[in-house]
Formats: sequence, C-alpha cells, structure tokens
Amino acid sequence: MRLWWKQVWPPVVAVLFFLAVWQGCTSLFHIKKWILPAPAIIAKEAQGQSDILWDHTLATIQLTLIGFLIGTLIGLVIAIMLHLIPFLKSALYPLLILSQNIPTIALAPLLMIWFGLGILPKLIVITLVCFFPVAVATLGGLKQTDPVMLNYMRMTGASRGQIFTKLELPHALPSIFSGLKIAATYSVMGAIIAEWIGASKGIGYYMMLQKAGYRTDRMFVAIMIIVGLSLLMFGLIALLEKWLVRWKPSQGK
Repeated sequence: MRLWWKQVWPPVVAVLFFLAVWQGCTSLFHIKKWILPAPAIIAKEAQGQSDILWDHTLATIQLTLIGFLIGTLIGLVIAIMLHLIPFLKSALYPLLILSQNIPTIALAPLLMIWFGLGILPKLIVITLVCFFPVAVATLGGLKQTDPVMLNYMRMTGASRGQIFTKLELPHALPSIFSGLKIAATYSVMGAIIAEWIGASKGIGYYMMLQKAGYRTDRMFVAIMIIVGLSLLMFGLIALLEKWLVRWKPSQGK
C-alpha cells in the first residue's frame, strides 16, 4: 500500500498544481472562455452535460472494447504465425512495418467509402491501430526465450507445440502485456478517429458537434473523458497482467 501511494502521489500533486496554475492564469489574464476556459468552467459544463455525455461515452466504450478485442486477437495470431513459420516472417514482417507508415486518419475516409457508415469501418480503424503493437511485442517476447531452457526441452524430446505452450508463450507474457497496454490506449484514439469520420453517437461525434459551435469548454470535457477512458483501459490491462503473470518480480524490490 505504501509503495502504491509513493507511485501515485507525485503525479496527483503535479496535476493539481497544473490545474491551479491554469485556473489562476485564466483569471489573471482575463482569457476569454471560447479560447481557453478555466478548469472550474469545464467542470461545471461537464456536470451540466452529464446525461448526454454518458450516452456518448457508453457508445465509445462499446466501440473501443470490440475493436480492441478484435485487434488484439489478430495481433496475437499474426505474431504466433510469423514466429512458428520463419518463411512467413521473412516475407511479411517488412510489410507489417510498412503498413504503419499509412496514417490512420488518411485511411479512414477510404474505409467509409468501401464499407459504408456502419460499425464495420470503425472496427477496422481500431483494429489497424491495435494489432501492430500487440504483434510486435509478442514477436519480441517469443524471440527472447531462454536458450538454455529451450535446448533442455529439445533434448528431453519435447514437441514444437509443447515448447511453444510451456516455455515460449509463458516467457513472452510480460512482453505481450506491454503491447496490450499500448494497444489499449490506442484503441480509444482509434474509436475517436472513427467517430470523427462518420457516426451518430460517441465522444468523437460529440467533439465534432461542439467544434462547429466553438464550444471550447465542451471540447475540453470530451478530452478529459478520452484521457479517463485511456487510463481506465491501461489500468485494466495492468490489473490483468498482475493477476496472470504472478511470477514477474515486482518493481521496487
């Protein structure tokens, strides 16, 4: 508990200090609300819009979770295939890297043209931003298997499947979860981008409406929700890692 508190209180104090400076500067320099609203105004607007924001947030959460699960599954499958079949890795890994040079925001309009304005193109956008960190982290973890243990299992006559399930995959779990943490935060970003392109509900759609009305205060409310969702996704993956990877040494020991 004391270790947890030591890790939490510095960023909390930093955030509170930042908000206090923000509030003071907007009052001291008389900054107009439509340019930079004070934190107190943003909080008041969030309270007033709570019912509407809740509906939009639920829509974004649903889209984020589905896209994250699909992207994670695809990333794991791709990584395992490339690891088990070296020829595929030599042929496809460069293409995997190349695919990340295409900006998602530029690809999203094409997906809307090809697949319409339904949920499918939105899920594809989230999948595209999620699968890569999972695939790369998993490949890296599988590659770093202890060579001594690997040779030992081979000498004992273990099959390729046994080596993978009992040695390589468990050894790669910390790396896999590192990729999952990145993908979890990216999934929220992907959902927002997808909603910018075409949606009738969601935080991204809400932001587009407020942008048209120059409601900077409501834009900041949406940004705070996005940050909160990203932290929540990251925290859930971190808790899952702590539950599954029990043998991983704790930090600070």
